[in-house]
Amino acid sequence: MPTLNWIGKDKVINHHMDVPYKILDHVYGFDNGEQAPKETNSGNKIIHGDNLEALKALLPEYEGKIDCIYIDPPYNTGNEGWIYNDNVSDPKFKKWLGKVVGKEAEDLSRHDKWLCMMYPRLKLLHKLLSIDGAIFISIDDNEQANLRLVCDEVFGGRNFIDTIIWQKKQSPQSDATYFSDMHDYIIVYAKRTKAYKDDPNGFTLSKLARTEFQDNRYKNPDNDPRGAWTSSDYTCNKNAEERPNLYYPIVNPNTMEEIWPQKTSVWRYSKERHKENLKKNLITWGADGKGRPRFKRFKNEVGGVVPSTLWLREFAGDNQEARKEFRSIFSQHETDFTTPKPTKLIDKIINISTNKNSLILDSFAGSGTTAHAVLKLNKQDGGNRKFILIEMEDYAKNITAERVKRVIIGYGENGKNTEGTGGSFDYYQLGKPLFLENDLLNEEVSFEKIREYVWFSETRQSYKAVNQKEEHLLGVSNSSAYYFYYYKDELTTLDDSFLRKIKIKAEQYIIYADNCVLDDSLMQKYHITFKKIPRDITRF
Repeated sequence: MPTLNWIGKDKVINHHMDVPYKILDHVYGFDNGEQAPKETNSGNKIIHGDNLEALKALLPEYEGKIDCIYIDPPYNTGNEGWIYNDNVSDPKFKKWLGKVVGKEAEDLSRHDKWLCMMYPRLKLLHKLLSIDGAIFISIDDNEQANLRLVCDEVFGGRNFIDTIIWQKKQSPQSDATYFSDMHDYIIVYAKRTKAYKDDPNGFTLSKLARTEFQDNRYKNPDNDPRGAWTSSDYTCNKNAEERPNLYYPIVNPNTMEEIWPQKTSVWRYSKERHKENLKKNLITWGADGKGRPRFKRFKNEVGGVVPSTLWLREFAGDNQEARKEFRSIFSQHETDFTTPKPTKLIDKIINISTNKNSLILDSFAGSGTTAHAVLKLNKQDGGNRKFILIEMEDYAKNITAERVKRVIIGYGENGKNTEGTGGSFDYYQLGKPLFLENDLLNEEVSFEKIREYVWFSETRQSYKAVNQKEEHLLGVSNSSAYYFYYYKDELTTLDDSFLRKIKIKAEQYIIYADNCVLDDSLMQKYHITFKKIPRDITRF
């Protein structure tokens, strides 16, 4: 399999493991059209902060649980004003490149920089994706080829699903230097495809609902009691040499004419199956009854439509529609956003890749289109889909979150031309790191956040506070009891007196403390594993 190399790659391959784990500080909740300090606990989140660090912060609660990821990363045209652009001398990015890549950073091309930015983010997105989930990535020709190779490396080449061509423009540009670009790509990868043998898990693509235009093809000219139908070819593209048993004459019962397949084809059905089709009135002979046989396909037996890889603007919207939609939410004097995506596009992605209870993540949230699409779909079909948006730019508050608020309560002229979807969300700011540079615990972080991290590092499960009398018990998982014996202002020691306080019966005990004075034989007898705070807390 071809691999992609670039300057700085060796420095970023494992960088996602070195990204500091930071907590998420709750800023406000938005529920029933009102903003308040209290968390809504709705499951919908908007996070403001660097998306690399924010993705890391999501791991304890969401590793392996995201059903659908859509991202619209910078296309790296050389003209964008994003923080990691080669033409933007942002001090934060220069510092990051210098720290992670070293002196080689001075020689990076804009493509090298883009790949250095994307690689660790894709690694964390892969961790967050569920075993039957998929990621959809919008991109254009500037980085499409590089993105394919990088995704092959991160997700695995056999987990590549397809490339969708999305018509983003209505009219060609007459002033284009060469060709007028009319489309973008959407690259699709699964966490795991059904290609894995003997594994029932894996991504399944859903069919789309039939449109009115597609349903109108079904008629019932012969008043068949089974309802409306349309016809399909009775032949297939094999020949008589390949399938001699399917090359035989059929008699039209209306004219008694003997009909043979055309020379380069054979009948689709065997003689026995053809007789059954006749008995069941599954064959039509044309409007006058004198034509060649065609097979009846009934509307009530046809499922959804298999998605194609060509998404025209009538099907998935375009840039013009997206900007019009954005302007209907924000008046021109309020703000502008140059490259929003149409909700119709995200709607299609969610429809073919999720169910009504799925969790959708967008870590380049931009104007908030993904949340808009989720809320709109929930209103349409009564679904309970959840969204997580991450936006690093300062407009996260005044555009991303504000759009979601207006979608929930309604927007348009006089604020109510478009009816609100209802719903709620919580807004977070990326907070302090859990560990200081000297690897000590950051005691400015809340005790519950520390416990949550330690529990996840041990069990890879989301932490839920246990309601019991043992204050240091984190919980029990796989017959092992986990204790975090910690106080902010004093050292703790695992000794006989602590053991006497343990009430939980378990096969094994993992106990964190500052020190341990228990005899080795006693620890072996009761299957106790001591872990020192903070040295033995796993970094991930």
